[in-house]
Amino acid sequence: MRTFRRSITAGSVFGSRSTLTHHGRGGNLPYAVRPAGGLAARTGRRRTGAQVAAPRGAEANSALGFSAMAVTNSPGTPSPHTRVEVLGNIGPNWFASVMGTGIVAVAGATLPVHVVGLRAFTQVVWVIAAALLLALIVLVGGHWLRHPTVARSHARNPQMAHFYGAAPMALMTVGADAVLAGGPLIGERLAVDLDWVLWTAGTIGGLFTAVSIPFLMFTQHRVEPDAAFGGWLMPVVPPMVSAATGALLLPHMPAGSGRETMLYGCYAMFGLSFVASLNIIAMIWSRLVLYGTSGTARVPTLWIVLGPLGQSITAAGLLGAAAATGAVDHELAETMQAFAIIFGVPVWGFAMLWIALSTALTVRTLRRGMPFALTWWSLTFPVGTFVTGTSQLALHTHLPAFRVAAAAAYAGLLATWVLVAIRTVRGSLRGNLLNLPPSSAPFKASKDPVP
Repeated sequence: MRTFRRSITAGSVFGSRSTLTHHGRGGNLPYAVRPAGGLAARTGRRRTGAQVAAPRGAEANSALGFSAMAVTNSPGTPSPHTRVEVLGNIGPNWFASVMGTGIVAVAGATLPVHVVGLRAFTQVVWVIAAALLLALIVLVGGHWLRHPTVARSHARNPQMAHFYGAAPMALMTVGADAVLAGGPLIGERLAVDLDWVLWTAGTIGGLFTAVSIPFLMFTQHRVEPDAAFGGWLMPVVPPMVSAATGALLLPHMPAGSGRETMLYGCYAMFGLSFVASLNIIAMIWSRLVLYGTSGTARVPTLWIVLGPLGQSITAAGLLGAAAATGAVDHELAETMQAFAIIFGVPVWGFAMLWIALSTALTVRTLRRGMPFALTWWSLTFPVGTFVTGTSQLALHTHLPAFRVAAAAAYAGLLATWVLVAIRTVRGSLRGNLLNLPPSSAPFKASKDPVP
C-alpha cells in the first residue's frame, strides 16, 4: 500500500483556520493539526504545542464543523467527498436549526400583541420546523448506523458533546408548537398527544444530557482555563425547556395528584437547570474578564446565555398560570403567580444587560471578519426565549412596556432567523456546512493590546 499525504485547510470548529496533515498507510492514519494564520497570526501571540496529535483514522475528524472548509488533495489523491460521507457529517449541533425555527412559531403564538396574519405564519413555521426535525432524526440516525465510531466520538469531543442537548430541546420545541400553533391543522387532540410524546422523549433525553455531559466534563474532557463558552449551557438547559413546555400540558391533565405531581416536577426541573446554568454563566463571565474572547465564530455562542434566562422567565410565568387551573390550592397558586413577577423582572434586567454585552461583542467580531457558521443559530433560540419570557411578564404585569419590548424583540428575532436560515441553506447547497470537519487546535481567547 502506498504512502500518501493530504492537506486540509479549514475554517476550524468556530471559524479560525488550521491545516490538517496526515501520513500513513492504509486506514490508520496519524493526524496532526498545525494552526495556519487564524487567531495566533492575528494577535501575534505564540501558540504553544503547534502540533496537536489527534486520534487515528477517519474518526479523528470529530470537531464540530461549525464553518466552511476547503479540501485540497495532492495530485492523484481521490476526492473523499462522496454524498454518503457528506450526509454522514451531520452532528447533533444541527438540531439547533430546529430549535431556532421552532421558537419563531412559539414566540409568535404567545406574543401579547395582535398582528394580522401572524397565526397563519406561525403554523407555516411549525410545519417547517417539524419537517426539519424529522429529516434530521433520519440523517443523524443513519449516521449512527453507518458511522457509529464517529458518532460516539462526538461525545468525547469537549466542544461537540455539549450539543447533544440540542436534540431534546428541538423535540420539545416542536411539541410545544403543536399545541400552540398546530391544533387547527391537525386537530387539538392529536396536537396534545403529539406534544406528550415529544415532551416525554425530550425530557428523558434532556435529563440524561444534564447528567451525562457534566459527568464527562468532570471525568474525561480536558479543558483549558479559557475554554468556557456558551455551548456549555446546552446540556443543562433542556430541563428548563421541559419545565416551560410541561406547563402547557398541565391544563390537559385531569385534576388530582397526577397534575400536582407534574407541576412540582416542572418546578424541580426549573431549579435543576437554573442553578446549573448560573454556575456556567459565572464561568463564562470569568473567562471573558480574565482572557477575553476567541475572536472567532465561537462568539455568537455568548447569546446562548439568554436561553436559561429567557426560558426561566417563561417557565415561571407559565407554571404560575398553570397553577391557577386547580393544580394546587388557591393560596399557593397565588404565590406561584407572584413568583413569576418577583423572579422574572430581575432576571429580565440581567438579560437586557447580557443582550447589550453580546451585541457589542458580536458586532466587534463581525467587523473583524467573523465568518458564517452554524453557531449563528445561537442568535435565534435564546432570543426567542427572551421574547416568550417578556410576553409572560406582559401578561402577568399588564404593563404596556413589556408588550412593546416583546414585539420589538420578536421583530429582531424574525430578521435574525431569516438571515441565518438563508445563509444555512446557501452553505448547505454549496456543501460548505456539510463537509468533513477537521480536528483543530484549542481556541485561545485574547484581549486587545493596551494602546
